[in-house]
Amino acid sequence: MSDVLIEPRGAVLWIIINREERRNAMNDAVVAGIAAGLTRASEDPAIRAVVLTGVGERAFCAGADLSAGSGSFQYDYAKVGLPFVALMKQARDLTVPLIARVNGHAMAGGLGMVGMCDMAVAADHARFGMPEVKVGIFPMQIMAILQKIIPPRKCYEMALTGEPIDAAEALTLGLVNHVVPKAELDTKLDWLLDRLLDKSPTAIRRGKYAMRQTEALDFDHAAVFMEAQIGTLALTEDAAEGRRAFIEKRKPDWPGR
Repeated sequence: MSDVLIEPRGAVLWIIINREERRNAMNDAVVAGIAAGLTRASEDPAIRAVVLTGVGERAFCAGADLSAGSGSFQYDYAKVGLPFVALMKQARDLTVPLIARVNGHAMAGGLGMVGMCDMAVAADHARFGMPEVKVGIFPMQIMAILQKIIPPRKCYEMALTGEPIDAAEALTLGLVNHVVPKAELDTKLDWLLDRLLDKSPTAIRRGKYAMRQTEALDFDHAAVFMEAQIGTLALTEDAAEGRRAFIEKRKPDWPGR
């Protein structure tokens, strides 16, 4: 059975880590499977959003598989770059919304995967942590993302002590967008998806691209880049349809171009 399930559900592509017996821990096959799902989403114009989750209710992803023979942290330094870093870059560059459905605990690399998503909806029993120091390493790779999300003092505390936080605190810190009882997780996810899927796919694609490009720019450079982007977006068919629908007081029928 595949370690990652890829399931189109209408306009939404679900990517599901399928290793419940290992608390959905990552191995090479999991990283490759998620990457394949993101590639599929980027190449299929019918896909409007991606949901990343895990099987079951115990864990979203427990991080790297530390079991004997798993090969975790055994890198080939003759190769440039690590697969998990490439996955995080791919996720950040995806131009359709990527939502983490946090069905259980998100630890270490699993927390990094929550961070690489655009939004996250979590069940209230989920816990979040960077426990790497407990096994003699440090959350090096995921820190590139998490330092931009978690406030500095708390980020240091989580990384240096390895102690987890609960879903309520994750919400307060901005790690997740919504926390609900686990029985309501999919209802809240559908609520969020409904508010994405009725919007212009072109505006979302180009908007995500523009936000990504300006993350590290100062105001002056970001403003110049964005003024060119709004000019380009105004030339699209979605922009024309949005304006017509507004004037005619009706729902837009987005061409997606």
